[in-house]
Amino acid sequence: MACATLTAVAQATVEATIDSIEILIGQQVEVSVRTTAKEGSKVEYPDFKPQQMITPGVEVVSHADSATVPIDNGMAVFTHKYKLTSFDGKLYYLPPFTVKVNGKQFKSKSLALKVLEVPVDTTKLDQFYGPKDVQDNPFSWSDWSVAFWLSILMLVLLIVAYWLYMRLRDNKPIVASIKIVKRLLPHQKALKEIEVIKAEKMVTSENQKEYYTKLTDTLRKYIEERYGFRAMEMTSSEIIDRLTETQDQQALDELRMLFQTADLVKFAKYSTLINENDMNLVNAIEFINKTKVEAQPDQQQARPQLTEEQVRSKKTRRALKGSITALVVASAAILAYVVYVVYTLLI
Repeated sequence: MACATLTAVAQATVEATIDSIEILIGQQVEVSVRTTAKEGSKVEYPDFKPQQMITPGVEVVSHADSATVPIDNGMAVFTHKYKLTSFDGKLYYLPPFTVKVNGKQFKSKSLALKVLEVPVDTTKLDQFYGPKDVQDNPFSWSDWSVAFWLSILMLVLLIVAYWLYMRLRDNKPIVASIKIVKRLLPHQKALKEIEVIKAEKMVTSENQKEYYTKLTDTLRKYIEERYGFRAMEMTSSEIIDRLTETQDQQALDELRMLFQTADLVKFAKYSTLINENDMNLVNAIEFINKTKVEAQPDQQQARPQLTEEQVRSKKTRRALKGSITALVVASAAILAYVVYVVYTLLI
């Protein structure tokens, strides 16, 4: 290692060192320029650009500052490093490095650098080979483009399938089940409603209009279900006329009397006695018992009726499931083809 030192006045000292005085052509060498000055001093080093000649034949590769190291008595060492190289074999004289400390110039001593040429045996030229031709790339874009774009398409299809799956998961399924409902016979319904009338003590209620309205409506519903004509839309006399051909006269007389009393109460504000209300209730029960038919099915299937929104939701779920299945199958087919293409290219 060679070094040169210049000691100026007590304010600063500049020292340049080189890590090797001999290099081969094209190799690099590092020069460190260290300045000892008061701590906090403004130190400016020569600013060489990359490929700038520091001396003819020697060029700067790069340069960089290193850390500032404090020492004793308020002094510090400032270091700047340069990488140099050369492509001509000879001995070079490196001029001193000029450093400014607080605006005042200080110089290091010069350095020497010897660049050695690589020895070549010109008597054995056959051992050297000329430059190689550009080699063809064994894989061309045209070979791989199909597999590449199909892979992108597969990823897109899988992303769409996942998005549809998230929509399907958020769209709650419509469960439409068939329930078996126990079917009450007409006379059972009527007697059940009459029991409700009795439980609510409407017979003794002051609101006779409500009592006879519920009682006659119960009989009308029973007659409509039992005989199959629209008794709810008919007058009392029309109902009696329709029943005349099929029922015994005593039962019809009692039913006619009940309807007449009810019409008087509802439309003529007629007031009845409690025993008269009881008699009409008993007559209604007897008419139902005399005309009831036992041999009818007591169960029926209740098919749920879907709303229009539920029907749309069901169709949407079916479409989503079909789309997801198609996308997954297409992605699997594309993946299989891509694997086949890559395999044929690599073997």
